[in-house]
Amino acid sequence: MTDKQKLGIKGEKAVAKFLKKNKYRIISKNYSCKYGEIDLVAENRSIIAFVEVKTRTEGQMLAPRFSVDYRKQQRILKTAKDFLDKYSCNKQPRFDIAEVTVNSKGKLVINYIDNAYIQGGDYAVY
Repeated sequence: MTDKQKLGIKGEKAVAKFLKKNKYRIISKNYSCKYGEIDLVAENRSIIAFVEVKTRTEGQMLAPRFSVDYRKQQRILKTAKDFLDKYSCNKQPRFDIAEVTVNSKGKLVINYIDNAYIQGGDYAVY
């Protein structure tokens, strides 16, 4: 496993812990199908959140959220539809991005963006 993969796993674990702390239940980790993969699927009383986690070290030129471009969003939307087709759910779907930055002291800082983009909407709404 590469250092980049280890960092990604560390970020996903931190975001799962963050979501649980905020009254979400993790339904799935790394859900994948022929369309793509979703890092975390979580639900609370009214929302089912499809969460893309992007983990980077401090000092990168672009914020991690910018790596979730239109093409990536479309793959996530198709993957979410596949998930919802297989697992019946009557909750409002939402597409979130969790930016995880590792600062110079090794601490993980989470910037959680609710409703980062929508199906059929603009490129992205941050």
